Amino acid sequence: MVTKENDQVKILRAASVDVLGSQQSASEIGAESVQMIAEESGIQIDAGGGANLNMQGFTTGGVFESLVNAEMRGIKLHKCEFIPVLTEPSIFYQTIPKRITGAQTKTDTLKSTVIQSDRPFDRSNVGLTSLADGNSLASFLAQDVPCFKMISGLAKYNGKRVYRLTSVKSAELSLAYYVAKKKKFFPDDYSLIVYIGKEYSKLIFLQGRKLKHIGATLDLGTANLHTYDVYFSKILLEMENGGIPNLDNIVVCGEDDSENLILSFYGTFPEANVSKLDFDNVDVSALNEDARTKISSFTVPFAAAIEFLDELSKETKGINLLPAYIKEDQKVFQFGWHGYLVLPLLFFAAFFITTNILNEQIEINKVASEIQFQTILKRQNLSTLMEIENLTARINNFDQTQAILDSAASGTGIWNKLLFNLSDFVGKKKSFWVRNIILPDSAVVTIDGHSINRKVLTEFATGLQTSILQNITYEPIREKDAFRFVLTIKKAELLRALHE
Repeated sequence: MVTKENDQVKILRAASVDVLGSQQSASEIGAESVQMIAEESGIQIDAGGGANLNMQGFTTGGVFESLVNAEMRGIKLHKCEFIPVLTEPSIFYQTIPKRITGAQTKTDTLKSTVIQSDRPFDRSNVGLTSLADGNSLASFLAQDVPCFKMISGLAKYNGKRVYRLTSVKSAELSLAYYVAKKKKFFPDDYSLIVYIGKEYSKLIFLQGRKLKHIGATLDLGTANLHTYDVYFSKILLEMENGGIPNLDNIVVCGEDDSENLILSFYGTFPEANVSKLDFDNVDVSALNEDARTKISSFTVPFAAAIEFLDELSKETKGINLLPAYIKEDQKVFQFGWHGYLVLPLLFFAAFFITTNILNEQIEINKVASEIQFQTILKRQNLSTLMEIENLTARINNFDQTQAILDSAASGTGIWNKLLFNLSDFVGKKKSFWVRNIILPDSAVVTIDGHSINRKVLTEFATGLQTSILQNITYEPIREKDAFRFVLTIKKAELLRALHE
């Protein structure tokens, strides 16, 4: 894990995991490192190094993922950027003559110059690096890169869809860049970088501060090397292949940078300045003692981290072999070329739909206002109707009352007239009085009374033309002669007679 604070590169954590296929030969072993760089602070994490990352070496059950999680405890991996640093066989190189790169630099032209290989490779992604002799070095990725599967498996193991890969680096090119930046060789110097791994080694030649030649991967490392003399014959062979007349500088790094190795090179190349690659410009105070003692083992991932950080600060421009399919897979919205053609249509469709929605919303607001107004008007009309109904009821009650009053008044006048006639007759005839006026039913009126003169009774009955004198009974009152009478009158005839 590497961070850059105040222009100072600081190594926070380092860990390595060796992954070996059970049926891998030594010639197939290369070096790959998985690196993660935090977006916020430029943090770089080395999660592997020193061996070819072949998925055959993993046990199903998340052994690799568990180891990485244990080493990176406390790190939010989903907020980091992963940078695989690859070497052979996941990446391979082809020299492109100057006459081709100088006149035509199209990718298709460069791909046509690549010698056909038995193994498939990604022809859509080519990285170019200028060489010291004016030619260019084309870098190609193999189609099947185990490192990508490992990072994808780690993401799924931690419950994430993908982890973000920002760049894919070449181990040889990143190491050459870091050594040239660190050592600052003279322009005419020929320099050799010797990287010794556990089961492989790499020879990288520089002329001045530019790459001159990358030697073939050597099947030699700390695990299978018994004498350093084997290196020297390999170095002389690669010097002949790369057209390198002599060596002015030799830089040793990797799993073995011991004094014995340095002294052996001094004995074979006495005119060369032999040194080991140090990290005195990097703060390693955060590492534990074990990681500090083998800091040279992490040379490749640290060199790639420094190259990447320099790219961010525009100090250099390196290659990036990140495949297009990974870029697409990491996008939140994944579109093909036809998808981008649809985007303008989506924009106009969204604009059209939004405009219609706004217009409809305005119309809805108008209708809602009208509904609210009509609701208020309806309530007012209902209130008015209730008042009208109350008035109508009152009018109807008044008519009924008026009819009752009229009926009562009419009857009252008739009875008043009858009573007036009775009282007038009684007043004139002192010998006659009425005791009761009885209405036994609705059709007949009965008058009960007394008289001390029988003739007066006949006169009274005659005066009421419709009356019938039912009976006359002798009934003395206080020893005086008196007659009690009962007289009936039919109501209809009485009313008619009184009206007349």
